[in-house]
Amino acid sequence: MTSPRPVFYVSDGTGITAETVGHSLLTQFRDSAFATERIPFVDSVERAHEIAGRIREAGEASGLRPVVVNSCVNSELTTAIRASGALVLDVFEPFMSQLESELGEMRQPRVGQAHGMVDFDAYHKRINAMNYALTHDDGMSINYDDADVILVAVSRAGKTPTCVYLALHHGIAAANYPLTEEDLEHDRLPPRLRAHRAKLFGLTIDPVRLQQIRQERRPNSPYAELETCKREVAAAETLFRAERIPVLSTTHTSIEEISSKVMSTLGIRRGMF
Repeated sequence: MTSPRPVFYVSDGTGITAETVGHSLLTQFRDSAFATERIPFVDSVERAHEIAGRIREAGEASGLRPVVVNSCVNSELTTAIRASGALVLDVFEPFMSQLESELGEMRQPRVGQAHGMVDFDAYHKRINAMNYALTHDDGMSINYDDADVILVAVSRAGKTPTCVYLALHHGIAAANYPLTEEDLEHDRLPPRLRAHRAKLFGLTIDPVRLQQIRQERRPNSPYAELETCKREVAAAETLFRAERIPVLSTTHTSIEEISSKVMSTLGIRRGMF
């Protein structure tokens, strides 16, 4: 069996930018296996050399050249990381010369500077949205008046991680509603959702993949049986069609892609935080 190719998201800050860009790139290569790791706060040359050694060792262990998605702004850090022998993809470099030319100003790289540009209004909006997602997870709270979006799906189809991503990255108040067996007995929306039809977005998933996920959560239970998964997914898709709810399969779709589709479909416009 071929080893997965080691991939590192390296940053002088949190590494979220490098990971987001890198993950979006890797999802385009579905025939390759990757072992990913985020390495944040590489803020000194000494630390960069240490990380380069770790990357080099990972390549030797796997027998494959590692890939590094780098968002360090200091060229000395990047040079040290390149000494690992990995394929280093720099997040910012392709754009810098064009921006310098357009703005008539040379960049002034400072480690961690991007993460110090705090917009406190955006920060509080993101925290409030995260709190909303947690208190409205899996139908725990059913007051959806303040929701920007309500994700509807069977259990383990990807509702919660998508809500968390929408909250953290876009400050969107995202709730989710799990379709129960009782809900799926009818081809109509549950009563508590009908008043919020304009906020609804359905998620579906391949039953085989759903069975694998449920098996990890509750091994050998009726909940994880393939026939249960097939029945629930089919009933949910029938409901979505009958109620004309927009729907997207999460089977081979990244959280970034799901979130983007939800926002564009429902006409929600928010910047990245």
